[in-house]
Amino acid sequence: QVQLVESGGGLVQPGGSLRLSCAASGRIFSINAMRWYRQAPGKQREELVAVISSGGSTNYADSVKGRFTISRDNAKNTVYLQMNSLKPDDTAVYRCNAELLPRATMKWTDYWGQGTQVTVSS
Repeated sequence: QVQLVESGGGLVQPGGSLRLSCAASGRIFSINAMRWYRQAPGKQREELVAVISSGGSTNYADSVKGRFTISRDNAKNTVYLQMNSLKPDDTAVYRCNAELLPRATMKWTDYWGQGTQVTVSS
């Protein structure tokens, strides 16, 4: 069974850093783009950034540009989000998304992780 599992969330003080991970597991033939999103209470889901299989990334959302960095380890089927200079406004549930080609179906399919809570507070 293919799944995405995020980790690395938690409580951090303003100005601190966290590194989120999202690992894809199961019988996967290929992975295309991997993305990070977040959703704060009462707000719409926000796409933060994506990384394609070659490692190139799309533009970062203005809200995180210069503070967050996406990276990818294709050997581990894992995408990371390094978050620096965190602000209270960064408090949200962070979820990853990946476009996967499962061996069982050989059809490109979007998968979502369960989300990890990030709380920035003093």
